[in-house]
Amino acid sequence: MPERTLNFGLYGARGQKSAQLAADVLDRLALEGGIRSPVTTRRGLNARLNYLTNSPAGYQAMRDAGISVTRGTLRRWLQHKQTPSPDNLARVDAAYRAYRRRNVARHLLQRLNARGGTRVEIQPLDQSAVADPRRRVITTDVAGFRRLRIRNWDRIVDAWAAGDDEALADAWDDQLTDLGSQWGQYEYATSVGFSA
Repeated sequence: MPERTLNFGLYGARGQKSAQLAADVLDRLALEGGIRSPVTTRRGLNARLNYLTNSPAGYQAMRDAGISVTRGTLRRWLQHKQTPSPDNLARVDAAYRAYRRRNVARHLLQRLNARGGTRVEIQPLDQSAVADPRRRVITTDVAGFRRLRIRNWDRIVDAWAAGDDEALADAWDDQLTDLGSQWGQYEYATSVGFSA
């Protein structure tokens, strides 16, 4: 049961919250058609700044990420006359990711909900370092590997787009209940995979 994972890793189990692994997959899907150059390159920085300064919502994403520079400084960044500090580079990248996430959420949601939902594959937590008496018994077919179909992604994608980790975990855990009485074994996992 999930209540038993409050001290996850106490006995040597390894893995991550499966909701966070799902968010990582959504991030990869959202950034698929986006900017590939790193923010530390001139091309990558310029592309991110052009994307962010193209609308008021982009400027708001920069403010939300903690970028509080003057218009002149921003203009010098765009003209390559001044290079942002490493902290500001990280903030520009975070602003780009958050803004891109919001922009592609609706399209991604349509793809995930299409054709009756999307199949998700989950590998359970790694218990190889856990002593036998404390090891959780996984009673499924191939070493605990499970598949489920999520038919409605609305709450998951909305929480992910808003960057609300707690709401994402709640929405994800609600979908895991389709695994039956063993759903708590997949609150933490080694990998989550799906495509859209």
